[in-house]
Amino acid sequence: MDRIVIGKPVIAGSAEGVALVSKQALSLWGGLNAQTGEIIDRRHDRSGAIVTGKVFVFPQGKGSSTASAILLESIKAGKAPAAIINCKLDPILALGSIIADELYHRTVPIIVVSQQDFDLINEGDHVVIEPHGTISIKAHM
Repeated sequence: MDRIVIGKPVIAGSAEGVALVSKQALSLWGGLNAQTGEIIDRRHDRSGAIVTGKVFVFPQGKGSSTASAILLESIKAGKAPAAIINCKLDPILALGSIIADELYHRTVPIIVVSQQDFDLINEGDHVVIEPHGTISIKAHM
């Protein structure tokens, strides 16, 4: 079943990819290897997963302000997610994407959705994000 949800673009942009879904918050500082795209927080439910090119769906960032630098470095290395969907605004993640746009002319769209809409996105779904916040979700078969 295909679904459409409307989110609030924190960092506007177009992106698409397969959903990598987590139910846990993640600090990218100590949680993501910017050079490989691997989630390295061994206590995280997606430990070992690769975010590169995926639409990374997780409730919110947590922890260090250095997470913006990790997102920035992952964008520079070509190992960042295609987009990020959260339930809660994380200005630290947004900052990393904004700086990447300034320095490298590359960005990771970040969209905030309601908990109800967040729960509609499943692992492996194909997700298309439009700049104004429309998210098209095609169910994984």
